[in-house]
Amino acid sequence: MNSTTPASDVAALMTEMGRAARIASAHMAKASAAKKNKALKVLAALLRSHVDALKPANELDLARARHAGMAAPLVDRLRLDQKTLETCAQGCEQLAAMGDVIGEISGMIQQPSGIRVGQMRVPIGVFGMVFESRPNVTIEAASLAIKSGNACILRGGSEAIESNRALAALVQQALTAADLPPEAVQLVATTDRAAVGALITMPAFVDVVIPRGGKGLIERISSEAKVPVIKHLDGNCHTFVDDSADMAMAVRLADNAKTQKYSPCNATESLLVTVAAAPDFLPAIAAIYAEKGVEMRCCPQALKWVSGAAGAVVTAAVDEDWYAEYLAPIISIKVVSDVDAAIAHINTYSSHHTDAIVTSNHVHAQRFLREVDSASVMVNTSTRFADGFEYGLGAEIGISTDKFHARGPVGVLGLTSLKYVVLGQGEIRA
Repeated sequence: MNSTTPASDVAALMTEMGRAARIASAHMAKASAAKKNKALKVLAALLRSHVDALKPANELDLARARHAGMAAPLVDRLRLDQKTLETCAQGCEQLAAMGDVIGEISGMIQQPSGIRVGQMRVPIGVFGMVFESRPNVTIEAASLAIKSGNACILRGGSEAIESNRALAALVQQALTAADLPPEAVQLVATTDRAAVGALITMPAFVDVVIPRGGKGLIERISSEAKVPVIKHLDGNCHTFVDDSADMAMAVRLADNAKTQKYSPCNATESLLVTVAAAPDFLPAIAAIYAEKGVEMRCCPQALKWVSGAAGAVVTAAVDEDWYAEYLAPIISIKVVSDVDAAIAHINTYSSHHTDAIVTSNHVHAQRFLREVDSASVMVNTSTRFADGFEYGLGAEIGISTDKFHARGPVGVLGLTSLKYVVLGQGEIRA
């Protein structure tokens, strides 16, 4: 199937996939930890042994993206190099090494009536995943589905279709090797956009949808879905340099948080610095940003401290810059009076994804942690750590900025639910 597939065929395909996923989910929910872990370990081995075999498919996607004029950071998201595949393999192994939370019973308390009431952790069932660019998401979603005892239907972007197909084939090979249903992880083969519309409106087969991509994609799915959605719209992340910050540390963190990689949603997009710290910090970080070609969009106070950097590209910030997720070598810089002003700015303009403070003041650090209303809040480290793998979750299905069920990097626990279990010995209600 392709972008010209008749609508009736797309609907039939998605119904068939949904039915197969629902059946597979019942098998996954009762699968032993040993089987799920075997699938993950086999998948890790397959990823390592297929580094070269995956290159032709990935090169097709990369060549098509370049031909279409895709921006370099977005092309970079498509790349499946050895480092990326090794990270995926390690994520699978990390998940396999984790305890199995499915079936855990917690909070069992005896009530006055004599019954005991607690909660059991169970899989959600079937989740749909709609994502753009990064083909490694196929492995992250698949590995989390396996560990959490769910089934999933994956619909990647057309820009990574060849890579996604090749990776999905390895996943199904690993499932089969562990005597688990290969239909537990299915990739939508068509690039027809109608497939997305069908996937997000199948409550009989899909329990939750997780979009991962640009703001337009997520807004569309949130608007049209007939099943619950776990989402985040963008990643306008902040690094705040406090009065008491160690300046060498602050420069190192602000550099890494912005320039280690420009395309991820956890890259710092806005830099805040106090009036007291600005004279030492801003010229130092400006020199690094200038050398690396990062454009700086500054408030009037910041302009005077960064403009002296050799080769610096500096412009005056406008209000839209404080909201912006650039995903590019651009950063907004604002001088603020103190920690109160920084917290107020972040809670006004942040996308509530990830925000960090650099400080030696314990009180300021604790206030920042308590008062900044974001999914991840950090002290003295880079926002680039806001990632399921780096958090020890093995992998992530995405980063949620919602405030219910799952928030922040969504790992195994975010793909489970709790049901009440009640144990009795013949009690009846009076």
